[in-house]
Amino acid sequence: MTYGGVGIDLEKVHAIQKSISSKISLTYDFTTMGKVISGFGHYAGLVDIGTNVLALHSDGVGTKVIVAQMMHRYDSIGIDCVAMNVNDIICVGAHPLAFTDYVALKSADDHLVQDVLKGLTEGSKQSDMAIIGGETAILPDVITGKNKNAFDLAGTVLGVVDKANLVLGDKIKIGDIILGVESSGLHSNGYSLARNVLLSKYSIKDTAEYMSDKIGEELLIPTRIYVKPVMEILKRKQISVHGLAHITGGSFTKLARLNSKVRYNLDNLPKICGIFKQIQIDGHIRIKEMYRTFNMGIGFCVILPKYFAEEVIDTFTKYRMECRQIGVVDQKNRDEKIVAKIDGRNHML
Repeated sequence: MTYGGVGIDLEKVHAIQKSISSKISLTYDFTTMGKVISGFGHYAGLVDIGTNVLALHSDGVGTKVIVAQMMHRYDSIGIDCVAMNVNDIICVGAHPLAFTDYVALKSADDHLVQDVLKGLTEGSKQSDMAIIGGETAILPDVITGKNKNAFDLAGTVLGVVDKANLVLGDKIKIGDIILGVESSGLHSNGYSLARNVLLSKYSIKDTAEYMSDKIGEELLIPTRIYVKPVMEILKRKQISVHGLAHITGGSFTKLARLNSKVRYNLDNLPKICGIFKQIQIDGHIRIKEMYRTFNMGIGFCVILPKYFAEEVIDTFTKYRMECRQIGVVDQKNRDEKIVAKIDGRNHML
C-alpha cells in the first residue's frame, strides 16, 4: 500500500501548496503594521514588529479524529491539536503565547466538547501557553461522518521571538549533526494510510503481533509536545542551534525546507519496530514509503555543531525524552537533499 493508494496524492498536494503560496504572497504588502518576513512554506508565518517577531501557525488533527470517534474517547485529541501547532512554531525559535481552537460538530454534543477541552487544556499546560478563545460550529451538512459524534478539530497558535533569536535554518552548515528526539508513536500524521492498513485487518480492540497495546489505544496515543525542552535549550546563549524540525507529514523530507543547499545524511535512524513495523508488514509497504510518510520513532530534530550535542541530549533526558544523533549534514550531491540509510542501504527520500 502507499499514501497515494488511499487517496493522498502528495504531488497534487504540493502543487496546491505552491499555488496557495503564490496567491497569498500578494497580500504581504496589505498590512499597515509590521512587515512579513516569512510566509507560506516554513514552519510558521513571521511578522516583524520591531525588536520582536510574531509567529503564527494553524493546523488540525487530521483523520486521527475518526479513531477518537470509533473509541468514543475525546479527552486526549486536544493534546494532538495543540502539539501540531506549537511543535511547528518552536521550529523558528518562537515561544507559544496564545492559542485559539475550532471545533466543527455534526450535532450538538456538550460531553464531546468538554472532553476535547480537557485535552486542549492539558496541551496548553505542557506548552506554557494560554487558550484565549475559539469557535464551535454545528455543521451537519459539512461534517458527514457515519456517527452522530463526528467532528473535526483545528487550532491556531501565536508565538513571539526576539528578532536576533530567530532560527530559520540559514545557519545550517556542512559538519553539523542531526539529533533526533523520540516520538510517542504515530503522532497525528499518516492516519489515512495507518487506518486503512490496520483497521481493514483488525478491530480497535485487537492486539497485533508487534504492538504492546490494543490497536485503538495505540492509535490514540497523544502527540508529544517538545516546547519546554526546546525553549530551555534556546534560552542558553552558549548553545548555537542552527535548525529545528518537527517531523510530521512528509516525515524526514521536512528537513529540506530548512536549508536546501546541503544534504541531510540520516545514517543512524531507529530500526523499524512497534506500530510502524505492524503497518509496514500488514500493508506490504516499501521501506522508502514508510520513511516518507511516518515519523518512524523520531518526532523532532535539532541541527547544531557537534560540541553542543551532549548538553542538548542531557536537556531532553531531563524531560524524559530520548535524544540521540541520527545523522550529519554534508555536501549536497546533485538532487540528493535527504538520504536515509535503512538496513544497510541508502534511500533518497
